[in-house]
Amino acid sequence: MISKPGEAILIIWWVTMEVIFKIIRQQQNSAPVVQTYPLQVEPGNTILDCLNQIKWEQDGTLAFRKNCRNTICGSCAMRINGRSALACKENVGSELARLPQITSSQTEDNTIHEITIAPLGNMPVIKDLVVDMSSFWNNLEAVAPYVSTAARQVPEKEFLQTPQERSLLDQTGNCIMCGACYSECNAREVNPDFVGPHALAKAYRMVADSRDSDTENRLENYNEGTKGVWGCTRCLYCDSVCPMEVAPLEQITKIKQEILDRKQASDSRSIRHRKVLIDLVKAGGWIDERQFGIQVVGNYFRDLKGLLSLAPLGLRMLVRGKFPLSFEPSAGTQQVRSLIESVSQVTGDR
Repeated sequence: MISKPGEAILIIWWVTMEVIFKIIRQQQNSAPVVQTYPLQVEPGNTILDCLNQIKWEQDGTLAFRKNCRNTICGSCAMRINGRSALACKENVGSELARLPQITSSQTEDNTIHEITIAPLGNMPVIKDLVVDMSSFWNNLEAVAPYVSTAARQVPEKEFLQTPQERSLLDQTGNCIMCGACYSECNAREVNPDFVGPHALAKAYRMVADSRDSDTENRLENYNEGTKGVWGCTRCLYCDSVCPMEVAPLEQITKIKQEILDRKQASDSRSIRHRKVLIDLVKAGGWIDERQFGIQVVGNYFRDLKGLLSLAPLGLRMLVRGKFPLSFEPSAGTQQVRSLIESVSQVTGDR
């Protein structure tokens, strides 16, 4: 290339590398198998680009979902090196950098790069990377994710909201229903009744919507056993994998607070667990386990069945000399109490 005097020349070198893609393939109701596909790729290629290349050039039978290719539709969610993500958002370079000890190994000749692709979790596989999302959609429907105006007169033209009221819906409104949070949900894995973080994030959108007239009924439904918010294990996986920063756990916590503001400790074990834990930590800096069991499980001696359920554990602890006969408040209890009260004032958490 000939340039004029004083003119800078910009040369871009496109670095290519060989990456071995290990794809977990599976037919419906059959055991999964690992199939490998070597590809010459560039660091900027998305995982979806690579899957397309495999399908178009090596194996047309490979099944996966895709649509917009622009982080909008959520169709291409899958597990990439063990975590749920959008294939159109993640690229080869960032993925190899994220887990270098897993994705790369050294030989005498060169470095071998590997990326493992698997279907989403908590949903049955239809074929390869395509899963049956029926439970995902059914659980979303269970929280009634639409505004109810049944108890209000419908205006002639529209419901008006202030900018502040509308801003409360922005974060949850970003959800694209990709299923990444549902896939990683530990609570859903062990409790098939739990509706899932995606549904509860949408549920909070309805609770926060000034146009909705069914807030009290909604909160009663979301408070039901471990189907709703109390089934969440607070593992934070849903927040960590969400591609749109919806933060489902944060929305679940907001619903919990709305419920707690309306309930007494005697209403349910879930409510007592939350309220008693805070009260005991404020009182002693850490939890007095004797009081915790009596107040939460035994409902302040009102639940004899609950108290009896603690007896086998109590006896085992006594035999092994581990039953706490007394309680010593922790050092810095006053400081702990002050911190809790300061946070409560800022957040309105009581």
